[in-house]
Amino acid sequence: MDSSTPSAIPDTLIKSKTERGREQLKETKIRIGVLASGRGSNLQAIIDACKDGYIPGEVVCVISDKADAFALERARREGIPAIFLDPTKYESREEYDGRLVEILNEHKVDLVCLAGYMRILTPRFIDAFRNRIMNIHPALIPAFCGKGMYGLRVHKAVLDFGVKVTGCTVHFVTEEVDLGPIIIQIPVMVREDDTPESLSERVLKREHRAYPRAIKLFAEGRLQIEGRRVRILPPNK
Repeated sequence: MDSSTPSAIPDTLIKSKTERGREQLKETKIRIGVLASGRGSNLQAIIDACKDGYIPGEVVCVISDKADAFALERARREGIPAIFLDPTKYESREEYDGRLVEILNEHKVDLVCLAGYMRILTPRFIDAFRNRIMNIHPALIPAFCGKGMYGLRVHKAVLDFGVKVTGCTVHFVTEEVDLGPIIIQIPVMVREDDTPESLSERVLKREHRAYPRAIKLFAEGRLQIEGRRVRILPPNK
């Protein structure tokens, strides 16, 4: 992709250049698919934001690579299709991701959200949903990110390095792990008496604000990708 050429969200969701298009966009309710491997607290934040109308959209399916992921139980409680896709049944990551794409397309998903999903996506998957995959990371990217940096490992690394400010980042997903264009970041001050657990708890609260906000902006057609930058466009009047 030519980094000098603005790239943004799919035609049905991207900011329209006409008032008529922008009015149509206001009425669009996006369909969200969530991939999760764990307890799914960010999934719950997304579901709640959809239910109360903050996000003009709905979670239409939740898929996990772990049969016992509590995220699946959260989905069932909300009447959302909860799907366990067993990685051991597939010969390769590409084959597995190909089935993921099929399921998401069957549910007519507009936006894919990773919520504690522990598998690295293949180019096959990323190409299928280019500029339509979001992830949230518990640090201020590009610090403390990449392969092996997840959960309490991130917060321990933050404390070991002695930084004074950490936070969370919502970004678009690309082939580079945790290094896609940044949408939103919220800082969190590191306290002298912090442990990885206490820091994680405070950062998680910010995650529950940041992720719904990023999805809302996407649904409103207010995100425009220009190379590595994501511009947040003004709201429709």
